[in-house]
Amino acid sequence: MTADMPTLREWLFSGKAFLAAMLALYIALAFDLSRPYWAMAAVYIVSNPLSGATAAKGLYRALGTLIGASASVFFVPLLVDSPELLSLVVALWTGALLYISLMIRTPRSYIFMLAGYSLPIIALPAVSAPQTIFDVAVARSEEIILGITCATMVGTLVFPTSMRGVLSSSVSSWIDDAASWATEILRGEGALPMTPLRRQKLAADIGGLDMLITQLAFDATTRDLARPARELRGRLMMLLPLLSSLADRLHALRTDDVATPETMAEASPAAMPEDQAPALPPDLSALLARATAWFAGGRNGDPDAADAILADIRALRRDVPQTWRDLVQGSALDRLGEIVALWSDCLALMQDIGGQGPWRPRFRHRQVVRTVRHYDYGMMLFYAVTCVAATLLASAFWIATGWSAGGGAVMMTAVACCFFGALDQPAAQARFMTIWTSVSVLVAAVYLFAILPAIHDFEMLALVFAPPFLVIGLLMSRPQYTMLGLMLATNTASFVAMENRYEADFASFINQSAAAVAGLLFAYLWYVATRPFGAEIAAWRLVRAGWRDLADAAAGYRRDDPQRLAGRMLDRLGQLVPRLATLGDRELAKVDGYSEVRVGFNIIELQKARRQQSPARVAAYDAVLQGVAALYRAREARDRLVPAPDALVQAIDHAMMMTRADRDAAARRALDALVGLRRIVCPQAPPPLAVFATDAAGAAATGDLRQKTELPQEVGAV
Repeated sequence: MTADMPTLREWLFSGKAFLAAMLALYIALAFDLSRPYWAMAAVYIVSNPLSGATAAKGLYRALGTLIGASASVFFVPLLVDSPELLSLVVALWTGALLYISLMIRTPRSYIFMLAGYSLPIIALPAVSAPQTIFDVAVARSEEIILGITCATMVGTLVFPTSMRGVLSSSVSSWIDDAASWATEILRGEGALPMTPLRRQKLAADIGGLDMLITQLAFDATTRDLARPARELRGRLMMLLPLLSSLADRLHALRTDDVATPETMAEASPAAMPEDQAPALPPDLSALLARATAWFAGGRNGDPDAADAILADIRALRRDVPQTWRDLVQGSALDRLGEIVALWSDCLALMQDIGGQGPWRPRFRHRQVVRTVRHYDYGMMLFYAVTCVAATLLASAFWIATGWSAGGGAVMMTAVACCFFGALDQPAAQARFMTIWTSVSVLVAAVYLFAILPAIHDFEMLALVFAPPFLVIGLLMSRPQYTMLGLMLATNTASFVAMENRYEADFASFINQSAAAVAGLLFAYLWYVATRPFGAEIAAWRLVRAGWRDLADAAAGYRRDDPQRLAGRMLDRLGQLVPRLATLGDRELAKVDGYSEVRVGFNIIELQKARRQQSPARVAAYDAVLQGVAALYRAREARDRLVPAPDALVQAIDHAMMMTRADRDAAARRALDALVGLRRIVCPQAPPPLAVFATDAAGAAATGDLRQKTELPQEVGAV
């Protein structure tokens, strides 16, 4: 069997979906429901290889259908005599519910998206007979819920596929990816000042864990996994900016970017090859080698091995004097300590999810990253408004022409707008849907006029439906073909319009099918005309929003804690990275999302530290914060990575000079934050030799900076 041949798992899913569809169709026909094909289509809409995901989507679809049906019963009798007003209400309802669904960004958003297009599906075909709207709404609800019930029962009772295995597999994959990056950094292979796009993609991948977490409660075998899965997600997200920070520090140490006055006199750091840079101290190299060996084990690593590595880090950290180079080295050790503690937690949580026992947290330096969403309200409003406008134009055409099947065109326009309205390039998907809906029409025509007239019992009906629908189920089982399979299944079932009595009429079939295809074709042309700009505008809006966030935080307008700010920025990064992969914009390619998350952490730490310092030191910190705010305001205004001015570099150096001799915890966190800011906003600036040069007068005034000193464990900067 080749890799392209269907697997046993895919055949099992397809067979279960077909069994549930035939069960729903049989019950609907047995009870003489008015539109049995709705029940059959509903099965394929909610079916998922995971039983918990099927139950979750089924519940959301049932709720959305009931909301849409209730709205139909309310609006149609009230506005049936005013078709223009009814069209306006339908369009506004669809757009408003689309906007609400975009606000939720979890599987629960399906409730509102479905409620949005259920109103036109139920209401518009009934405008010619408004007295039947209640019966139509009840029938739609009954048949949809019947299909959902059958899909859920078959998914749960017939060879159920638990989400536990999928969750464990996904977690193991993410753990291995993170371990690979950590190993590259520790070996020096990934210690680059710019995080590669493939590593930034980890934020989007780990963010996808939210989808699985939401569905765990619907699977009786995985309800206990929701809490450890949330803890794991937070720690994995926290790990990403810390790995980026460690990569930066080790890059600086390995390439002599933190040179001493003596090495600066010998060679330029920018010109010195890495293999000629001063070697790392033997004890630091040995520590990195031990950590590398541990991370190289990936998912098979021992969480308890962290204790020995953390003890070595603490011992080495006490011996670090505070010259500029050694301060950067100390910052690297702090980051490594946090990463080791986080990694131990991740391994323990992975084992907990796999059923190997409870976990004990080691990472307690600060809270993990919270799930905080970024919303581009302007783009969301634009998506909703274009949906409203498209639905209104389609309705105007229907009213102006008096086309008896025109309501079907409006309905399909609204469906396409809800499905694809939030995409950067919806025209391509609308065209795809138009083409394959036309294919569904042809398949349905063959069944209606060539096959079904010869069928006289349900057994033969199921037999003739089996070949296409089993193939469609195989398509749905593969993520890259899920949308194609879903469209073929639902459209074919809907166009066949299976009922108790065979009453196919060719003219009516052509009329209804033409309306559906026309509605989708209009949606495609509408998006070609109104959305030609693709992903670039959305990407730049995300980048500018991040810069604005950092400027506001530096200026003191936002009082977020670092975990909320980091969560929002990582969520924004998760939205940005897939777009960057499709764009060739060189300026966008320079954006390092993890570095900006680190800037946010450092800004918040400085904001905290300034509350506990002398007026002179507060003024120094304020100068840094104002400079950072001005830098990101300039970047936002010019849509490019404006370099940091010399004045900001000098302000950071001055603040470090004022803080370097202080031993209290707040000052140490502030100093680490200043080191982090300097490494991010001006990595090419010469090392601050004047700040950390030691002479007799400086030593007498501030004490011997090379004495052994222990920084506090809780370090908030990155």
